[in-house]
Amino acid sequence: MPELPEVETTLRGIEPYILQKKIKKIIVRQESLRWPVPINTLNNKLLGNYFLSIKRRGKYLIIESKEGFLLIHLGMSGCLRIFNKEIQPNKHDHIDIVFGDKSYLRYTDPRRFGSFLWTQSTESHPLLRNLGPEPLGNEFSAEYLFKKSRKRKVPIKNFIMDSKVVVGIGNIYANEALFLSGIKPSKKACVITLSKFEDLTLNIRNLLHKSIEQGGTTLRNFLGGNNKPGYFKQELMVYGRKGKSCFQCSLPLEELRIGQRSSIFCKKCQK
Repeated sequence: MPELPEVETTLRGIEPYILQKKIKKIIVRQESLRWPVPINTLNNKLLGNYFLSIKRRGKYLIIESKEGFLLIHLGMSGCLRIFNKEIQPNKHDHIDIVFGDKSYLRYTDPRRFGSFLWTQSTESHPLLRNLGPEPLGNEFSAEYLFKKSRKRKVPIKNFIMDSKVVVGIGNIYANEALFLSGIKPSKKACVITLSKFEDLTLNIRNLLHKSIEQGGTTLRNFLGGNNKPGYFKQELMVYGRKGKSCFQCSLPLEELRIGQRSSIFCKKCQK
């Protein structure tokens, strides 16, 4: 699944090509995504209009026009790409937004778990209103996580992946941050010390910044908005490395299933 760095990479890739351009046509080839695409609303609100700005909230892209906001989630396998000439669509190319200069934004999603929605308010939308702070923002800190976790008996990995606690930390970066912090992913959130949360918040920030700089993590078919793969996969310490030697102690990495997700860890380095 595209995680926060992949979504941020997509934003930066498409932003220069979609703002202040007249929207000429919206082509929806497949309206059955995670939720039905509101075709009539998109046509009524966007045709002849312009995108004014784009921002990210967690794993959501929010594209503003004077009539409201286009809310996009990439789901499990989605990507957005810019084309400057007509390219024949394949069966997974579900939506095109065509601009007046004949360039267009194409949404591709083989598994169709993504979403294209419309909202008049980003503050009240049910997908956005209960989200926690951004992990790269000022509200996210060791003290915040420590206070939030005191009565939480869930595994620490589930805790930091809860979007109501903090947004955008998916399975890849949770595995990596916990390893770098020396925390076993199944350990209860309520027993993690403030000192360990200081390590964890620092490692989360550093991992996300580094991944964004390198264009995200290429797993399967992720491409950024510039149609180029990310390269952070080369930096992964534990994710996808079950049975391979730990880079710190050389013991074989082990796997736990936590919340139906694979958690790779080192039994010596992560207590």
